[in-house]
Amino acid sequence: MPDRPLKVLIAKPGLDGHDRGAKVLARGLRDEGFEVVYTGLRQTPEMVVTAALQEDVDVVGLSILSGAHMTLVPKVCRLLREQGIDDVLVVVGGIIPDDDVAALKEAGVAATFGPGTTIGEVAEFLRSNAKPRG
Repeated sequence: MPDRPLKVLIAKPGLDGHDRGAKVLARGLRDEGFEVVYTGLRQTPEMVVTAALQEDVDVVGLSILSGAHMTLVPKVCRLLREQGIDDVLVVVGGIIPDDDVAALKEAGVAATFGPGTTIGEVAEFLRSNAKPRG
C-alpha cells in the first residue's frame, strides 16, 4: 500500500444531470479509505483534466449516463496524454453498451462499470490497478 490513500477524481462530463450514482460512489470510496474529489455536474473534458492535474489524482472516474461516452471519454483520455499524465488510471461508470467497451479501452480506459456494480468491486479494481503517482 502507498504511504497515502489512492486519490480518485469522480467527474460528470457533459450535460448529464444525474449525479446520484456518482455521489454514492464518492461516499463509498471514501468509506473504503480512498481520498475522493468530486467535480460536480456538467464538466467539460478540459475541466476534468484540469481538475486531475490540480488535484494530482491517481484515478479519473467518469460517470456518464447521457450516451455521450464515445465523444467525451476519448477526449478526456487524449487530453490527459497531452498533459503528460497518461499514468492516471481512467475508469468509466454508467450506461455503456457492451459494443462500445473495446473502443473505450482502445482510447485509454482501464475498465467500465455498469449498473449493479458494487462499491467493493470498484474499490478492489482500483486497489489492484491504480499506481500511486506521488
